[in-house]
Amino acid sequence: MPVRIVTDSTADLSPQLAQKLGITVVPVYVRFGHDSYRDGIDISREEFYKRLVTSQVHPTTSQPTPADFTEVYRKLAKETDKIVSIHVSGKLSGTCNSALQGKEMLNAKCDIDVIDSESVTMGLGLITLAAARLAASGSNLQKVTNEAKQAISETHLLGLFDTLKYLLLGGRIGRAKALLGGILNVKPILTLRDGELHPVGNVRTRVKGIERLSDFVKNALGIQELAVVHTTTPDEASTLKDRFSSLVDSSRLHLAQLGPALGVHSGPGLLAVVLRKKSTGKDESTSGRKIHVPSLHLPKVNLPHR
Repeated sequence: MPVRIVTDSTADLSPQLAQKLGITVVPVYVRFGHDSYRDGIDISREEFYKRLVTSQVHPTTSQPTPADFTEVYRKLAKETDKIVSIHVSGKLSGTCNSALQGKEMLNAKCDIDVIDSESVTMGLGLITLAAARLAASGSNLQKVTNEAKQAISETHLLGLFDTLKYLLLGGRIGRAKALLGGILNVKPILTLRDGELHPVGNVRTRVKGIERLSDFVKNALGIQELAVVHTTTPDEASTLKDRFSSLVDSSRLHLAQLGPALGVHSGPGLLAVVLRKKSTGKDESTSGRKIHVPSLHLPKVNLPHR
């Protein structure tokens, strides 16, 4: 029986792509006050961002419950006895813990590997796609799991925030920093490092920020898959994606919309690039060209836990 792949909606995979590769996506929850919605099922991304800017209540998100995962695993266990479940960084969310608890609650003979991607949005998405393609080729559980873990070390992200407003509303930065950022029109740039989001710099204009994203990609060697992610600017993201058309095959170049889990902190206007480097077959810590970003002593950003 083929290995089946599970991820969560923070991967920002399109329904079409997930269906094509047989990926089961477990939705996170979005809450506006007392109203709760399943990401991508009860509320669309477009509706979420519309409500984000108009609602008097700032939304929160929470991971799927263990019971949600048990239900998914039970359904899949009717058609397979091997599952690889890949999820958003455990340092950003409790989703992996929910998946592990869901696995323990399952009363069925099924081997389930739960993997912490140490990533989010299309970083998680690219890792999941790598595993799904290998699973579709008929590879066994160990090979699919190893492929996912290898992809983790090869995946890198850089994101441009358009405003500090939503980081303030989410309690991730102080009011003075947000006010100063607004006065100076500062736009922060963040990356993922060891499973956590870290600010790595600021730019004064959006144009300069987009150039930083473009340079980040063009200075990387051996890209095998690439994604451009946006919250509310699809045309701008599409234009940036077109810049990279000569760097990677069109089937490995993606455009995605950021989901609520990080969108509650980024707000409208976020633009990010995520890339997966080609494997060198060696430990990347000691060989190959590394992708470097500056390190600043600034507060880390965490996704809300249930």
